[in-house]
Amino acid sequence: MARNLMALLAGLTFGLGLVISQMVNPAKVIAFLDLFGNWDPSLAFVMGAALIVTAIGYRFVWLRPRPVLAESFQVPGNRKVDAKLATGAVLFGIGWGLVGLCPGPAIAALTIGGVPALGFLAAMAAGMLAFEVFDRRAAKPA
Repeated sequence: MARNLMALLAGLTFGLGLVISQMVNPAKVIAFLDLFGNWDPSLAFVMGAALIVTAIGYRFVWLRPRPVLAESFQVPGNRKVDAKLATGAVLFGIGWGLVGLCPGPAIAALTIGGVPALGFLAAMAAGMLAFEVFDRRAAKPA
């Protein structure tokens, strides 16, 4: 129960941060990505602050023998950059640049954005489903 409450609190804090920083505003994000046009650098400060907080937080977390509400740390074992990862990153970047939303901010945008965010999330879910279908077909032996 405590883990679920902490997860809820972390999610609400993250979503509130996205709303306050305006990362849920597609126009603001697109202006940040428009380096050679009407560039708005304010989101760089948001991302920089997030990196600083994360770096400091990790220093404290790794001093502990285990997490507060779990038996062990869950660190990904695979650190290899492969074609699937690179392709996914490129598609993520293209989608973020075209629409001005990515999954976290799109969910938070439901609180203020309504229908456009809902359309994005529906398209995202369809893309995830299509990936699962094609990935499973590709993994099956012939």
